[in-house]
Amino acid sequence: MAAPALLLVALVVAVATGSSEVTVAQLLGSLGRGLRGEAVGALDTIVLQIRVPRALLAALVGGGLGLAGAVYQGVFRNPLADPYLLGTAGGAGFGAALAAVFGGSAGFLGLQAPLLAFVFALASVIVVMLLAQQGGALPVVRLILAGVVLSSILGAGTSFLMLAERELTAGILARLLGGFSFAGWAEVAVVTGFMVPAVVVAMSLARALDVLQLGEEGAAQLGLPVESVKYVLLVAATLVTAAAVSVAGIIGFVGLMTPHAVRLLVGPRHRALLVHSLAWGATFMVVADLLARTVITPAELPVGIITALVGGPFFLVLLWRRR
Repeated sequence: MAAPALLLVALVVAVATGSSEVTVAQLLGSLGRGLRGEAVGALDTIVLQIRVPRALLAALVGGGLGLAGAVYQGVFRNPLADPYLLGTAGGAGFGAALAAVFGGSAGFLGLQAPLLAFVFALASVIVVMLLAQQGGALPVVRLILAGVVLSSILGAGTSFLMLAERELTAGILARLLGGFSFAGWAEVAVVTGFMVPAVVVAMSLARALDVLQLGEEGAAQLGLPVESVKYVLLVAATLVTAAAVSVAGIIGFVGLMTPHAVRLLVGPRHRALLVHSLAWGATFMVVADLLARTVITPAELPVGIITALVGGPFFLVLLWRRR
């Protein structure tokens, strides 16, 4: 129960903290008026249209990346796998850069950047799977190699677009480093729409993930349809990752660090691992976003900088203690 309780506390603190301080009583009052359709004041607008959707989106993105990271690490049987392993980040970054080049600032303010980021993130994973296929199977090594190569190609394409359109470089970098400054209820609905099926699929196949840890041959001998399970799990994790990066940009370390740390706390059983990765990833992202918008106020840091500054040393400490 610790993880859900901490997540709730983080959400309340994130909504209450900002240039205009909001007490818990004011927060509850705004939420009540919003549910009754009576929200009309400036405080209600700040709470219901800016801070609540931003905090919820941060939680959804962090939880989605944590869940996807746990699934990827289970499928690849490698604690260093993350949700961007198959080219999702490279595709999303390239799509966002294209939106900036052809749409200018309007591409970032409208739907072009999220839409192209999602399309290219999803297309990248599809290409990787097609390249990695061997006789109807998806060998893990071929998947990883294809993902690394395609990510390098897409990264080079993004760098070329940034050099070709120097005046848009700052906007593209901000998108690549991630953030929630444009969060709204539409983005919350999009990520929720992908998150719910991914959670259902992952939890229903938690036992299959446990069996996969015996190796593909051992799992097949126990009657597990290995290739079908891998396809379903990778598609579910990829969809929620693509949705997350399309609305928040590329935020590193969450999908890598959270499942790894949770595994040390709750063990390798995937039913508990998936639930805790979801909860702790959401909590970490809410806190990281809170720090990003308050550390150098009134300016705002990209969330990816916070997750790297916090997640990197924390991950190194975990590795050192487990050496």
